[in-house]
Amino acid sequence: MIIQDKSKRFAVDIVRFYKYLTDEKAEHVLSRQLLRSGTAIGANIAEAANAQSDKDFLSKISIALKECTETKYWLEVLVESGLTGQDSCRTLYEACIELQKLLTRTVKKTKQKLAAIP
Repeated sequence: MIIQDKSKRFAVDIVRFYKYLTDEKAEHVLSRQLLRSGTAIGANIAEAANAQSDKDFLSKISIALKECTETKYWLEVLVESGLTGQDSCRTLYEACIELQKLLTRTVKKTKQKLAAIP
């Protein structure tokens, strides 16, 4: 599953960015929030891969989408507060948007599939 690979790669990048923020910027509060939400995306996608039903799959993917939206928010806050530069977040932000689009499409398709079931 492409989304699993992308979300795992994203989680690794988030962990590395967290380490940078804590080691170089001595920022611990917002970076911890980013670490939690950014790694939860892939964890929920991994759970969805072993869902017990389409409804369970939709639930896990929807949670991953929420975590993705939250991660995007924390990246924006870090930049807008001046704790990090826009350039240092650009790749993460773009990857987050890509994951958000993939997850949104997956949620939409799954809802359509569930609606078609009598």
